[in-house]
Amino acid sequence: MKTNLQDLVLNTETLKAGQKILLSGVIYTARDAAHKRMITMLDSEEKTPIDLINAAIYYCGPTPAKPGAVIGACGPTTSSRMDAFTPRILKEGVKVLIGKGARSNDVVNSIKENSALYFVATGGVAALISKTVKRADLIAFEDLGPEAIYRLEVKDMPLIVAIDSFGNIVKSL
Repeated sequence: MKTNLQDLVLNTETLKAGQKILLSGVIYTARDAAHKRMITMLDSEEKTPIDLINAAIYYCGPTPAKPGAVIGACGPTTSSRMDAFTPRILKEGVKVLIGKGARSNDVVNSIKENSALYFVATGGVAALISKTVKRADLIAFEDLGPEAIYRLEVKDMPLIVAIDSFGNIVKSL
């Protein structure tokens, strides 16, 4: 099912655990180091480099683009590495999380409380996923290298709803 991110964040309850989608829209990459910095900024009442309201965060550290490519390989990172930060990020308005693997009970409860969604992207297909990226721009934390925050415009990124906004979980995580 083709899904536009802008429509999705306003209607998170329309998707159910186990559904497969092709996501199009703007997503932001962020891994543990970027999450830690954003939490520090929020704790200090500083503005984060991205607007977290209705945002989609992809747990990914893209590799450098080869000549003529938009981005290098950009496969999902193990999501549990972000579990300590996720409830706060969701409370700040993030609606979509993309990664791989299971999440903690605290994260599942926070997804439910904040009407958010967690998608899994298939691991091991980083080169294939990179072909869905139509544009990639470095946004913040350049010193973090692959853990910097990038703004990605994706078209038809293949994902599976792993945890829906009601807290239902795909059993195969």
